[in-house]
Amino acid sequence: MASRAELLAWLNDLLQINYTKIEQCGTGAAYCQIIDSIYGDLPMSRVKFGAKHEYEFIANFKVMQNVFKAKKIDKPIPVERLVKCKMQDNLEFLQWIRRFWEQNYGGQGYDPVGRRKGAPDIPATVAPLSTGGSRTGGLNVGNSRAGGRTPVSGHRSGSTQPNEAVQHLTAQLKEMSGHLEGLEKERDFYFEKLREIEILVQEQMDPDGLLQEPTLQKIQAILYSTEDGFEVPEGGAVVDEEEETF
Repeated sequence: MASRAELLAWLNDLLQINYTKIEQCGTGAAYCQIIDSIYGDLPMSRVKFGAKHEYEFIANFKVMQNVFKAKKIDKPIPVERLVKCKMQDNLEFLQWIRRFWEQNYGGQGYDPVGRRKGAPDIPATVAPLSTGGSRTGGLNVGNSRAGGRTPVSGHRSGSTQPNEAVQHLTAQLKEMSGHLEGLEKERDFYFEKLREIEILVQEQMDPDGLLQEPTLQKIQAILYSTEDGFEVPEGGAVVDEEEETF
């Protein structure tokens, strides 16, 4: 079983990025491009390498899930654990995806930087590595050595001022809080709309509680339908499962 250092070296060489921690895979972007290196048809323009928020990570995994379905890859993706960016969960999934890659990669040339062309917001921590004169576009599968690459960062070790770090984290927290508030308002707005539609439908029921109009029956079916993986308990409220896998 490959070590963390070996996995990172392989990942960085394959995708020409500069990940320094396994946890960075929790954004889902690298996993998506590993799959793209095998099949070459994953919609990379929809993958956000600069994702900062959990909902963006989930969107990346959704892209990957669609490819899994299309290619009939029978592997559950534990999205809710991976997007927490914990080392152990992502280490286990990265080990699996490398084995899958070794079994399915056909040896064709792969240009990871070219495939990411147009991908928005690639941050400094995953900036494409310098190709020098040794790479001319294709993937050199035989050489997965880290090659002395240095993590790209905005400051040298030890130079970051504590106050600057606190200000940066405070700004991030403020941004996330504002985004959450906006999502909650949007949720409440659409919930009220659905509730009004539900009341209108109920007003058209006959004394036996049935709807005679086919259109209203369809609307009612849509209102009370649930997604796969969800169940309506006896109380009528919809609750999440312990863990959703995409």
